[in-house]
Amino acid sequence: MSSLKEFIAGLGIVDVHEHHLPEVFSNREVNLLQLFQQSYAGWTRARPYPLPSETRDSDPMLAAAGPTTWEALVPYLEHCGSNCFVRNLVRGITELHGDGKDITRENWEALEAAVRERHRQADWCASVLRNAGIERVITDPYSDPLLNAHEAFGKHYNSVLRINALACGWHPDSRDHNGNSAHSLLARLGLEAASFHDYLAALEKLVEDLTSRHQVALKNALAYDRDVAFDEPDEKTARQAWGKWSPSVAERKAFGDFIVDHLCRLAGERDIPVQMHLGTAIIRGSHPLKAASLVERHPRTRFLLMHLAYPWSRDLLGMAFVYRNIWLDLTWSLLLSPSHFKLALHEAIEILPDESRLMIGGDNWHVEETYATMKLARQLIGEVLEEKVESGYFREADARRLAARIFKENALRFFKLT
Repeated sequence: MSSLKEFIAGLGIVDVHEHHLPEVFSNREVNLLQLFQQSYAGWTRARPYPLPSETRDSDPMLAAAGPTTWEALVPYLEHCGSNCFVRNLVRGITELHGDGKDITRENWEALEAAVRERHRQADWCASVLRNAGIERVITDPYSDPLLNAHEAFGKHYNSVLRINALACGWHPDSRDHNGNSAHSLLARLGLEAASFHDYLAALEKLVEDLTSRHQVALKNALAYDRDVAFDEPDEKTARQAWGKWSPSVAERKAFGDFIVDHLCRLAGERDIPVQMHLGTAIIRGSHPLKAASLVERHPRTRFLLMHLAYPWSRDLLGMAFVYRNIWLDLTWSLLLSPSHFKLALHEAIEILPDESRLMIGGDNWHVEETYATMKLARQLIGEVLEEKVESGYFREADARRLAARIFKENALRFFKLT
């Protein structure tokens, strides 16, 4: 019989969260510097979302990269070289394009040439995903929330509908932090919203038609736009925001609260999952307990709460024990801190009410980072499960069953994938 490590290495993966965007993922002119800029390593140099006290002209993740030079790589490799985002990406790049060691002054030009050559190959991305054992991908194409990923990337892809713009849709010119307008999105589908009543009806139609676009869930990433305290719906104040170019703070919040509540109700009625970003974002407002009232108001809605809500993982695990309509996406938390991830996973295994509750994704833009992230996930989850077996917590058969569920089986059932 194979070892537990070998068993986990051979598992197929249903990747429940990526940011594979056509303009990035399908670009055939990619250089080494771009892989750093358009990755979480890039976040060490430029955070791509503004805080309430900040403004930005464009998303640095989508900005054109300049030519690769050693001097341009040094800020990542030497100034930020201990950061896990950087370490993870370096491993992915060097394993796929080099000798699997490091990026140095002596070998960066060879790596640059390999990156450029391989990204020009039409099947490069698909081949890397196969190499990583990834069988299905669910992507959040936030630059185009209506993207049909099935058509854009192939039949092994689905997407989610990011709802941020919808919660900011009080005026045709209002936009979320990604620059998306709810009214523009609706217009693309032939839907008009001349009144607040029309807007709610259009949102219902939008949700009803998810399947036609191969979309399998709603995605709430409003932690990057506002706090995640979605209070009891106040329709009167929400309506006061409608049509205003600059509603009051209270009106904006009431509008967003009402729309998110409306969408969660629609999702519950149709058994559509709702993914939700928690943890590091606009950090003073992204504590998971702020979202507890929303989860409690919608017991029929299946919430997939993301990233172990780092750094508040224990609070999230407490919520997942109390509210039985919560599932957890382990994505990104392992990149923020592998050591914290292992501790939180140990506790999650012990606390969660059943084995259906955990899933994994890559949360990346380029395949090099996705490849490295999934390799790290296999390593860390394997280490935790081995420690559980060695301590006598459960048998190896239990560890194998749970591993298969985390990497694939839970996601297939949760998202109703075939």
